[in-house]
Amino acid sequence: MATPTIAFIGLGNMGNPMAANLVKAGHAVLGFDLVPENLTMAKDHGVTVMANAAAAVKDADVVITMLPAGKHVLAVYDDIAPKAKAGSLFIDSSTIDVESARKAHAIAQKNGHASVDAPVSGGTGGASAGTLTFMAGGAEDAFARAEPVLKPMAGRIVHCGGDGAGQAAKICNNMLLGISMIGVAEAFVLAEKLGLSHQALFDVASTSSGQCWSLTTYCPVPGPVPASPANKDYKPGFAAALMLKDLKLSQEAAQASGAVTPLGAEAAQLYALFNAQGGAGTDFSGIINFLRGDAA
Repeated sequence: MATPTIAFIGLGNMGNPMAANLVKAGHAVLGFDLVPENLTMAKDHGVTVMANAAAAVKDADVVITMLPAGKHVLAVYDDIAPKAKAGSLFIDSSTIDVESARKAHAIAQKNGHASVDAPVSGGTGGASAGTLTFMAGGAEDAFARAEPVLKPMAGRIVHCGGDGAGQAAKICNNMLLGISMIGVAEAFVLAEKLGLSHQALFDVASTSSGQCWSLTTYCPVPGPVPASPANKDYKPGFAAALMLKDLKLSQEAAQASGAVTPLGAEAAQLYALFNAQGGAGTDFSGIINFLRGDAA
């Protein structure tokens, strides 16, 4: 079976390394982005740069989008779905609201294409390493087509259910992540006030009931986890601005569905304040500085 040709629309911080891994896996990748610098980088990674999105999808078997928000995904789908090769597979890996994801599915399917929403977790490091977690939503047959395409970019691929289920899983996961990071950061701030060393708290909490990913993999203080952004002056693996975006999506979803998420709401408010005080471009774990009362 021939290796499918892939159109990749959206070659930013996440899309570029994802496209590069598809090239390494032997795919012909036809790319487009509105930012010239992104196109230059993609070309260096072996992507064939196209003049526009419509040109990219014309001869592609699979179309992958990685865009900032639902409105961008819907605008691109409206443009390219009628122009894409008949029976193409559309995969949207953007993080967007569930309603927009379902509308994107409808546009693709109306034009005769299979479709999957497949947002990711793992940040730019996971995108470069090809170890992203994909949370996929869509019909079983569409997912079966998407899975081998996603594998070169993935550490794990989970089929979460029907149209929009991938976005639902991503929103719930990242709300939990935002809440847990604030909890871990608060614990370290309290420990500092009580004269307890960072390492002592880490050694206890990482092996007892306080253990969580925000502590053991992404510890918000320098030292205990050498690979965490705290050791690199909070250079973002996952920027606070993106965390705020996801927390806002979680609260929009909670309001629309009638779910009660008071900690999610509080986390959104805290990240909004952190962003407003200059933290938007730092890693989301840098919220510990905001909780200390330090400038971002």
